[in-house]
Amino acid sequence: MWHGVLKLVFKLHCLMAIEEGQDLMEYSLLAFLIACGAVAGVGQFASAVGTAYNNIAQEFANAVSAVGA
Repeated sequence: MWHGVLKLVFKLHCLMAIEEGQDLMEYSLLAFLIACGAVAGVGQFASAVGTAYNNIAQEFANAVSAVGA
């Protein structure tokens, strides 16, 4: 896996040495970083939603038990 990443970094480095299209390269790297951040954020958001759902389910179960007792 690291071989592929290193190969990609090397190609990006070679492309950055060329002045033509450098803005495009910078924007593509920025878009990549934003995408990585979004993926990480979605994972944490999903975990928080799952925790909230479990808390609500537990409170509901407690309320039903209290009414039935």
